[in-house]
Amino acid sequence: MNILHLKKKLHEFLLEDIGTEDITTNAVFSSDDNTRGQIIAKGEGYFSGGMVLKEGLAQLDQNIEVTIYKEEGESMAHGDVVASIQGPTRMVLSGERVLLNLLQRMSGITSMTKRAVTILNDASIGICDTRKTMPGLRMFDKYAVRCGGGVNHRFGLYDAVMIKDNHIAAAGSMTKAVEKVKRYAGHMVKIEVETTNVEEVKDAVSAGADVIMFDNCAPEQIKEYTSLIPSAIQKEASGGIILDNLADYRNCGVDYISLGCLTHSVTASDLSFLIK
Repeated sequence: MNILHLKKKLHEFLLEDIGTEDITTNAVFSSDDNTRGQIIAKGEGYFSGGMVLKEGLAQLDQNIEVTIYKEEGESMAHGDVVASIQGPTRMVLSGERVLLNLLQRMSGITSMTKRAVTILNDASIGICDTRKTMPGLRMFDKYAVRCGGGVNHRFGLYDAVMIKDNHIAAAGSMTKAVEKVKRYAGHMVKIEVETTNVEEVKDAVSAGADVIMFDNCAPEQIKEYTSLIPSAIQKEASGGIILDNLADYRNCGVDYISLGCLTHSVTASDLSFLIK
């Protein structure tokens, strides 16, 4: 996680919540009051976000001491102490909600990714995220996927090419779309092409795609399509794949399976901060 981007995002999030001041906390506690508390897991799952917690509290006060007891991606059980926090009461309580929100979402994504990897049970296939993330949280969401044993797909529209059906329709053909992208983006940018049938798969191979994605295709179809693709071209399955049918894609021949549910349908982990 890029530390400069992290600092900027956390500054924005904390400023949004605190505004000019935390009226309640500032009324109850003086600037000299100190407190000590713990973040407790209230259910099972997998943890991520330790660096986010430390950096977020450091932005409020460098004197806040944070101890993280869980490694990124480590399991949590009900009652586990995830972290301890000690420092000025005003700053600790003012930052509590924002940082817990982030930790809960990130740990929820990490937990879902771990579950997906376990369900698929195929070391030859990487579980990927998508761009179906909450605006403003993509950096956190994708980091949490990695903590869960997943692999990041492209971060945005700027770091890789994905030619979809609308691009092909507007360009006139898949070949024309790929040719235009190669001239524009150069040889350093990978080109992925979305396909839905045999003809499109053959066109993608002929056009020189680096990655071919099978969109909303059944495992049996994918096995047929992969036999038409040279080993140098990476293969991805996406669309219509959820945790309930993920195991059906085991040994289907792709290198990656991308799942939007990792980030758009996540259930936040249950974490609480309790003052001791």
